[in-house]
Amino acid sequence: MQVLYLSIDPAMRGWMNAGRSYIRPVELGEVMRAGAVGRVTASRHPGFAVGDHVSGTFGVQEFCLSDGRGVTKVDPAAAPLPTYLGTLGMSGLTAYFGLIDIGRPEPGQTVVVSGAAGAVGSIVGQIAKILGCRVIGIAGGERKCRLVVDEFGFDAAIDYQSEDVRKALREHAPDGVDVYFDNVGGDILDAVLLRLARGARVVICGAVSQYNSTRPQGPANYMSLLVNRASMTGMVVFDYADRYAEGIAQLAAWRAEGRLTSLEDVVPGGVEAFPRTLMRLFRGENHGKLVLEVADGHSTGTAIGEGGSR
Repeated sequence: MQVLYLSIDPAMRGWMNAGRSYIRPVELGEVMRAGAVGRVTASRHPGFAVGDHVSGTFGVQEFCLSDGRGVTKVDPAAAPLPTYLGTLGMSGLTAYFGLIDIGRPEPGQTVVVSGAAGAVGSIVGQIAKILGCRVIGIAGGERKCRLVVDEFGFDAAIDYQSEDVRKALREHAPDGVDVYFDNVGGDILDAVLLRLARGARVVICGAVSQYNSTRPQGPANYMSLLVNRASMTGMVVFDYADRYAEGIAQLAAWRAEGRLTSLEDVVPGGVEAFPRTLMRLFRGENHGKLVLEVADGHSTGTAIGEGGSR
């Protein structure tokens, strides 16, 4: 199988670590786990035909064989293929279920999102706006902050590289933060914890600031959860697998209505470019969903048969 596009995600860094987690680590010598989009060129599976475009966890490789489990057909006429790795893929689903099921925002409430210019954060903020919330994004650099407000429609953006985040939160969220969707952890999480409103919900989706640290920093201001009768809950999108169709249908509808903007940062280079493309995430160089182009959309693609995936 030849895949066309690979999803590049911060979680990949955690998957490389040994030890207990929400998913088993990728062992030495194994193909690196990755979501991907490809095209079927040979099939012995009754559910897939040659020419079908599909998404699934195909790994960082040019070719693979799948038995069809966990593989979903996608329509390149409805949306560009990279969009099925972003807004209409795991990033969109993470944003959708994390915000709606765990964050439980209500119209008029204040939602703060870190990593706001990234794949998940940008969608979280847009959904919160659709639901009638005031939305504040935290991002790194003037360009990303402009993108968060001008392209994704957030009400305000805080540049953590040049601003005092605590002071800016007091200005933009004078009545406190009702929902905080955290993608970065560390000092930013601590700053937001000090601004929680009564009954606030904190969604822990990721901690990209900590993934490369040998001594990860835990929250120092966690007592704010007690004082404000707030909650902090971890979120893993795989827990919602039986509801993916629901999430994709709603995300696609919002996108078709023009209420949800997709932004995919597509990098060419093939699988050889995977290591340096992954590091773009940790240098904050991506805007929107980071995707690695393995081959163009007109190349030969995914083989689906009766054997197992590899």
